[in-house]
Amino acid sequence: MLIAKFVAAAAIGYLLGSIPFGALVSKTCARVDVRDYGSGKTGATNVLRTVGSKKMALLVVGLDMFKGALAVILAALIVGKSYIVIGNFAFGALLAQVIAALAAVAGHIWPIFLRFRGGRGVSTFFGGLIALCPVAALFGGEIGIISAGLTRFASLGSMAGAVGTYAILVPLTIMNGFSIEYLVYALIGVILIILMHRDNIARLITGRERKLGEKADKVNPPLSTETKV
Repeated sequence: MLIAKFVAAAAIGYLLGSIPFGALVSKTCARVDVRDYGSGKTGATNVLRTVGSKKMALLVVGLDMFKGALAVILAALIVGKSYIVIGNFAFGALLAQVIAALAAVAGHIWPIFLRFRGGRGVSTFFGGLIALCPVAALFGGEIGIISAGLTRFASLGSMAGAVGTYAILVPLTIMNGFSIEYLVYALIGVILIILMHRDNIARLITGRERKLGEKADKVNPPLSTETKV
């Protein structure tokens, strides 16, 4: 029965993550399909570069974070106080929340509603982390904002912020007894986010990465393997 609850939490998390707010906002408010521009991603950065509206981009950030946080909240309600014992460890609502949050990130990256072409998962990752461990989310978010502000590279800020959450959770787990599940969530999230930014990393190295404020060009689908941001 508990396994079924874990599966339900993961499924709901994935479906929530699959809601393509970036595509919906850009289509509804600007009559533009954000997937036809820039990187073809549905995240806030591509919305900003495509539509040119900071308000729309912030709205997408907020909605993408909300679905990550909601996945965590619903997972706790689904599992409740139930738990399963494996060896010397007991796993319950917190593990289900982590699974649901990661499923939401996966849904954002590979949304079933958009033929598995979504965003990079950053905002949804931080939304889940806010609901799980606000201290780590605040620390990582500050690093991300400062990095992006200083360099003008959204991709660099996103990766730095994600890595920052893991960096702060290591001492918090060892010295302050924070649950290991938080650390696992941050580690898997960092890996996913860096993998989804591998094209950005290549452009950062070669000096071809676009900075914040630069407009996105229209692409001719299907997207090439070397996409723009």
